[in-house]
Amino acid sequence: MFQEYQPHFVYHAAAYKHVPMMEDSPLEAICTNVGGTKLLADLSIKYGVERFVMISTDKAVNPTNVMGASKRIAEMYVQSLYQNQEIQFQSDLSTSRTKFITTRFGNVLGSNGSVIPRFKKQIEAGGPVTVTHPDITRYFMTIPEACQLVLEAGSMGNGGEIFVFDMGQPVKIADLARKMIKLSGLEPDDDIKIEYSGLRPGEKLYEELLNNAENTLQTYHEKILIAKTRTIEYSSLSIQIDALISPAKKQESVTLVVSAMKQLVPEFISNNSEFEKLDSPKVVTMNKVG
Repeated sequence: MFQEYQPHFVYHAAAYKHVPMMEDSPLEAICTNVGGTKLLADLSIKYGVERFVMISTDKAVNPTNVMGASKRIAEMYVQSLYQNQEIQFQSDLSTSRTKFITTRFGNVLGSNGSVIPRFKKQIEAGGPVTVTHPDITRYFMTIPEACQLVLEAGSMGNGGEIFVFDMGQPVKIADLARKMIKLSGLEPDDDIKIEYSGLRPGEKLYEELLNNAENTLQTYHEKILIAKTRTIEYSSLSIQIDALISPAKKQESVTLVVSAMKQLVPEFISNNSEFEKLDSPKVVTMNKVG
């Protein structure tokens, strides 16, 4: 497709995004979220794409699940690839370079698998409306907002940035459920029950747009900031990512793969997950390929 259409811009939004699903299928998270990103990013350089914009997630910040960690690794690869490209061609100003840009934001209202359509179906069925925890909160934005900010960030980026969006205040999911019930002309607890099912594997009570080690820089757009994140040198990171993708494709040890993810992303601390056992100092290490 790259060879046939010679795209100028690539907006990479493809990913497995559902947290519990990826806790059950970590190898698929690596193959798609990491391997798929690496493939498209590498092809973008090969075919002279002007801009590569990756859609990431707030779950990549201090990840407590495989999905978030896989997206953080994808962020790291895209950043390191851009920096490596700059080093290679720093003395050759005539060579065009692909500008790699990452955007990081939270939940999109009405998107596939989001709580709004699910709550709507549960209310129409007479309830109950299921919420995982009474205190769980999430950041939300509308589909038009998300599209506009992604396009704007993709346009303003000079390469290597991770853009984070000002998404306002987080919303308590239980409050959202109550509002939807009332908007349907019904009363919460009386007409429609709200049941709490417990946090799912890998899920945390609240999401973050930055971790404690990250700062932000302002841009000309009041809702778009640049996150200052740690980076890893490309040659080292590329070897470590290959060491993740290879066993994932072969459907080899899940424990080895998740352990390697935790080494790449030290802030990846599992929550409510079978992989919590890997967070002790004694974890299994993988041999690097090379």
